[in-house]
Parts: sequence; structure tokens; C-alpha cells
Amino acid sequence: MASPRTKLALGGLAVILVVGGAWMLTAMRPSDEPGAVVELSGPMPQIADEAVAGGALDPEHYRGRPVVVNFWATWCGPCRREQPALQRLAEEYDGRVAFVGINHTDDRAAAREYVRQYGVTYPSVFDPAGEVAFDFEIPYLPATVIVDAAGQLRYRLLGAQPESSFRRHIESVLGDAASSA
Repeated sequence: MASPRTKLALGGLAVILVVGGAWMLTAMRPSDEPGAVVELSGPMPQIADEAVAGGALDPEHYRGRPVVVNFWATWCGPCRREQPALQRLAEEYDGRVAFVGINHTDDRAAAREYVRQYGVTYPSVFDPAGEVAFDFEIPYLPATVIVDAAGQLRYRLLGAQPESSFRRHIESVLGDAASSA
């Protein structure tokens, strides 16, 4: 027969496991709510480097139009969840908005497979040491920075984003460009 002290300890442990498990399930579930969105200002750091799928990214790819810069990694589950939406938007805004991926601290072969698997048509560059992420002040993945056509930083979207959040911020930057033209 268990002592009252043992029963109390086992009961407390059970409560901790139930509450902890519920918290873990809530924290791990995909959410339709976006992570943090921070308004930014200042010039976009230049991105010019070897592309994941061959070739190189040159600033001429994105100069003079809004840019969506997405920081991702193959080991990042939320990055995988948002990738299909990013690809759809890249196709929808083709010619009006440049999309650039930044493969953060990852394996080159895995990155190439990710680009192939998700059918990513816009350029992604390697950032093996996290230098580009540092330049953009990216604290964690996934993260996306939206830049206006003048090359000014506008928004940093942290955490997995639903397609509607990407679209709202892209449209905001496009609307600002149209109103100033």
C-alpha cells in the first residue's frame, strides 16, 4: 500500500504530465495566426551569393521592385509548412515582386532536395554561417522580410505565417508604391 506522501507525489506528477502534454500539443499544432510582425526601416542589406540550385543571385534580380526575403532551413518544420504558400505567391506576383530565399545554416545537398521537393522557382542562396541572417537581424526561423521597391526594409515577419499574412504585407508595399508613383 502506497503512503499518502507517495500518492500525493504521484498525483502531482500526473497533473504535471497532463498539463505539460496539453501545452506541448497546443504549442506544436500548426496555427493560422501569424507570428510577430515588426515594422522596419532602413536600407536592405545586399544579397549576392551562390544559389542553391546553381548559378548565383545578383542584386539586379530584385532591384527596383518589392522583395520578399524568406529565411528557411530543411530542418525547420514551420518553414516546410509555409513553403507552398510562398511558392504560390511568387508565381502570382511574378514580375511585380521579387522573391529570394535564404537557406540558413543548412546542408547543401538537403537544401537542393528541399528546393526540388517544393518546386521553388525563385532563387535561394546559401547562408551557411548565418551572416545574411545577422545582417537582416533574424532571431529565429522561419522569418520573412518584406522590402519596398526603393530598397527600404518594411516588415519582418517572425514565425510561420499563413498565406493571408504574406499577402497583406506584400499588398501594403505594392499599394505604397502605386500611391507614390
